[in-house]
Amino acid sequence: MPRAGTLLLLLLAVTVFAASLSASESIGDGSQQVYIVYLGHLPPSTDASEPEGFSAVEFAHHDLLNQVLDDGSSASDRILRSYKRSLNGFAAKLNKEEAHKLSGMNGVVSVFPSRTLDLLTTRSWDFLGFPQTPIEELPLEGDVIIGMLDTGIWPNSPSFSDEGFGPPPSRWKGTCHNFTCNNKIIGARAYHGGSSSSGLSPLDDDGHGSHTASTAAGRAVANVSLYGLAAGTARGAVPGARLANYKVCCSEADILAGFDDAIADGVDVISISIGSPFPSDYFSDVIAIGAFHAMRRGVLTSASAGNSGLVGGRVGNVAPWMLSVAASSVDRQFIDRIVLGNGDTIVGASVNTFQTIANATLAFPANGSCDPENLAGGPYKGKIVLCPPQEGRSNGVSGPFLAGAAGVVLVTRAPDVAFTLPVPGLTVTQDKFDQIMAYVNSTSNPVGTIDRTVTTGNPQAPVAASFSSPGPNLVTPSILKPDLSAPGVDIIASWSLLSSPSGYPNDTRKVQYNIISGTSMACPHASGAAAYVKSLHHDWSPAMIMSALITTATPMNTACNSNTTALKYGAGQLNPAKAHDPGLVYDTLEGDYVAMLCAQGYNATQLALVTGSNTTACPNGSTSGTPSDLNYPTMAARVEPGMKFSVVFPRTATNVGAVAAVYDVKVVFPVEAVNDLTVVVSPSRLEFSAQGQKILFTVGVSGMAMEKGRVHSGAIVWYNNEHEVRSPVVVYATSDDSRPPSKMGFRQ
Repeated sequence: MPRAGTLLLLLLAVTVFAASLSASESIGDGSQQVYIVYLGHLPPSTDASEPEGFSAVEFAHHDLLNQVLDDGSSASDRILRSYKRSLNGFAAKLNKEEAHKLSGMNGVVSVFPSRTLDLLTTRSWDFLGFPQTPIEELPLEGDVIIGMLDTGIWPNSPSFSDEGFGPPPSRWKGTCHNFTCNNKIIGARAYHGGSSSSGLSPLDDDGHGSHTASTAAGRAVANVSLYGLAAGTARGAVPGARLANYKVCCSEADILAGFDDAIADGVDVISISIGSPFPSDYFSDVIAIGAFHAMRRGVLTSASAGNSGLVGGRVGNVAPWMLSVAASSVDRQFIDRIVLGNGDTIVGASVNTFQTIANATLAFPANGSCDPENLAGGPYKGKIVLCPPQEGRSNGVSGPFLAGAAGVVLVTRAPDVAFTLPVPGLTVTQDKFDQIMAYVNSTSNPVGTIDRTVTTGNPQAPVAASFSSPGPNLVTPSILKPDLSAPGVDIIASWSLLSSPSGYPNDTRKVQYNIISGTSMACPHASGAAAYVKSLHHDWSPAMIMSALITTATPMNTACNSNTTALKYGAGQLNPAKAHDPGLVYDTLEGDYVAMLCAQGYNATQLALVTGSNTTACPNGSTSGTPSDLNYPTMAARVEPGMKFSVVFPRTATNVGAVAAVYDVKVVFPVEAVNDLTVVVSPSRLEFSAQGQKILFTVGVSGMAMEKGRVHSGAIVWYNNEHEVRSPVVVYATSDDSRPPSKMGFRQ
């Protein structure tokens, strides 16, 4: 949940955690900062265990860095962390000149500053139609391990009880540092500055990590609520699964260290609810780098799409080898009301668990600012403070809270989200705030009553969350991102007793379960669903599991989502109950991703470093083909406005259903797309005679000129009596005014 002082931005942008993205982590006098030096794959002989002493990989890292140091220092003074278990690289304190020298050396894929990224459920699983796991099936889930890269975990939550659990799988190589694990939480590590020193604690002092972990794999806990709100049974998708927690928040050096350990430890799924407002080049992005090496080891990475949808951001986690998850609503919402002295009732949103504040004076702050320094010492104690937006941002609750206000009314651009505040209050849209101000200006004694939050139904759900970062994918425009949507609005799940429900340090309340929103909450729903599919199909590749989740998603092209497209919510709403039996999947292997990167213009020499194989990195120096050739379960085409267009998507379907299966195809597009598009699928029937059989088909999309900004969302659907395999097709017209980041190399 938001820290005190960040709610100013939260109410404007609903970046549920701090939305500012620091350029780098400053070290010392400011001339040096932490850089990540990415070297690609590990040497084949590297042992993924944790050897004592200095390894050969670490010697190589020190030797490389010493070649560029000329100030009398040594690599041992500079290197903070060697990545040596699952991938090859190191984090070190460098100045810009040293980083630039390293970027040009043989064997170096990329060098880039370590930024600090953003931390981007009693009802949600029921809403998705996903039943509780029967007791007899819990042991099956116990073979699956989910690695949570987040803020740590609160082990005393009932959601993480290991009652009835046997020992961890014998393949598990993880450990617990400064933490008492059990048979539910089987791994716990913490990092700082890329290091996992012995003094760090994996305990969650924020709440976010406990929330995401219990959403993915929490035990079923009855009679859960937040002071009576959202009452019911809290549970994760796979309550029998194991959890390994990596406290990484939120420097990139620490995140890459978490990936390095999680992959080598033996997790099956990585869940990371962290990201940035815009995507980066794949190999200057630690989440994309970590996910690539996870994919190589058969580990699926599920990541948040991002929370910058209201401030012009774009989906941040876009690599095709990981799942990118948008946020949507569930069929429950929390509303609050302020009743004005003239009898008018203004409805807003909040998670207000305080008692009713009756007939308190309404106060508009001097200078229109609710900043703490403006309200300090003012006559606001016991009053309801009205906080207008200021200079393009929302005023926050810190000022009224510290000034002793009885309540607060805040302006939001995200009326679909209820915030937990440290004082009685609610958020309202600008027009409703203007209505309150009109009353205030009409009387010499304006008063109001703020009620306690009530729960209501939301029959329009699922609706794409206003804050959820939309596409298009700015790195590879022909890959649709986000992939799908999952519940991310007003989700209740486990919390840490080291943090208050509002996140404000002077808020003394302590709760075991809390209600928050964000694509951070959507991501673990998909992570849990992926773990569920993995528990039933241990031999499926990450791409097969992704395909199963994407092609079985429930379409969201409803009237309630008429102002958005698949660029906002991907294939639709996660449907885990269907994902275990998709009928067909689109499988993709490492070589396919490398071919896509070659086609996109990535450097073949550096790709060979990433993969460790010259034979798979752009054979014969070829850059033939296009990124559209990747065997992805969705299809996207960016076309130039005002120009005719034609694109072909080759795809290969793999039969994972009945031995003998026949699928016919239908093309589904809204009526308004008919005049702009022609979609041809060839062949129009797929006839399988064996499980695992693969059949190639093509989807041709052509059309007349489309105006700039126009988006057409549809799908091709392979179907028979048992299955519908839905692959979204999106065509969008935009000029190339948001060019993808440069390929590889030194990122300024």
